[in-house]
Amino acid sequence: MTYVTAVIDSNAFKHNLLQVRKAAPKSNVLAMVKADAYGHGFRHLTGVLDEADALGVARLEEALRLKKYGVTSQIVIMGGITTAEELMVASQHEFAIVVHNAERLQMIQHETLENKLSVWLKIDTGMHRLGVMPEEVNDFVQVLKASGNVKNPIGLMSHFAKADDRNSPYTDNQILSFAECVQPLEGPKSLANSAAILAWPDSHEDWVRPGIMLYGVSPFAEETGLDYNLKPVMTLQSSIIAIRQLHQGDAIGYGSTWTCPKDMIVGVVAMGYGDGYPRHIAAGTPVLVNQQQASILGRVSMDMLTIDLSQQSHAAVGDEVILWGKGLPIEHIARSANTIAYELLCQVTARATKVKA
Repeated sequence: MTYVTAVIDSNAFKHNLLQVRKAAPKSNVLAMVKADAYGHGFRHLTGVLDEADALGVARLEEALRLKKYGVTSQIVIMGGITTAEELMVASQHEFAIVVHNAERLQMIQHETLENKLSVWLKIDTGMHRLGVMPEEVNDFVQVLKASGNVKNPIGLMSHFAKADDRNSPYTDNQILSFAECVQPLEGPKSLANSAAILAWPDSHEDWVRPGIMLYGVSPFAEETGLDYNLKPVMTLQSSIIAIRQLHQGDAIGYGSTWTCPKDMIVGVVAMGYGDGYPRHIAAGTPVLVNQQQASILGRVSMDMLTIDLSQQSHAAVGDEVILWGKGLPIEHIARSANTIAYELLCQVTARATKVKA
C-alpha cells in the first residue's frame, strides 16, 4: 500500500511559466530544473519542460537525464564541466556550458571537440561564489571568440546574491557592475532569477532564469506564490492510519514533548522525516484533513506524525492529509521548520511516490 504521494501538476508548471513570460515579456526563458526539477522529477514534467526556451541544470548527469526523457530544448550546464571527458560528452550532445574560471577556459582551448560549444561566461558581480571578475571579462571573451571550439556570440551572465531583499541596494550595485563590464560586448545577457523577475525589471536582459517561481513558490520570505498568481506544482499528501482518544496529561511521541491539555482526538498520519517531512517542525504547524485545517502535535518521527482532530470528530482512518501544496502553501511549512521551501521540495525522499496529477 502506498501511503505518501507527491502529486505533480504539470499544468501548474505551465501556468507558472506563463506568469514568468508576463512579468518579463521581452526576455527568453532559461528555466532552472536542476536537482531533478527542484525535487519534482523530470519525468513527471515531460511535455511541459520544452515550453521553456532553454533548460538549466547543475551538472552533466542531469543534462543527460533530460535527454533520456526526450527533452529537445537547449540544455545549459550551469555548473560547467570538470573534466576533458565531460567536455567531450557536452560537445557530442550539443549542451551549452558555463565557463567561470581559467581552468575551464584552458580545457576548451586544448581539446578537440566533435561539435562547437555554446558558451555562457559567468561574471562575479557580488555573489562571490563562481565567476570571473569584471576586469577579466574582456580577456575571457576574446579567448573564447578566437577558439575553434566555441560558437559565437558568447553569452554573458551573472547571479544575484540578495534579489529577494527589496530594500537592499546590493542588487542595484550588481546590475550596475554587470552593465559596466558587458556594455561594449555583443552576445546574449542574463541576470534575473525568480526574485529579480518579480522585483527588479531593470535586470531582465535577453534571458531570465526562473527557478522557484516555476514550482509555484514565492522567492520572498513573507509572501507565498499565491501573491503572484502562481500555482503549487507539488502537493505532498498521505492519509490517517490510526485515530486515538487520548486523555488530559497524556504525552505524545518521542521525548514526550507535547502533552494533551484536555481529553482529545488525535490522528496518526503516515508521514515522517523518512519521507522528507522536517523532523524539527514547530508544534501547531497546519495540515489539511479533508480540506480542513488541523495542527501537528509532538515530534515528527521517521514514519509518522500526529495531528489534533479535536475539531474534526468526523475524520476516519484512510482520510487524506495534505502536508503542503494545493490549499496549503509550502512557504508556511518552511517558516515553521525554520528553512526555505527549496529545501523541503528537494528533500522529499524516494519513499514518497511521485505521480502526475
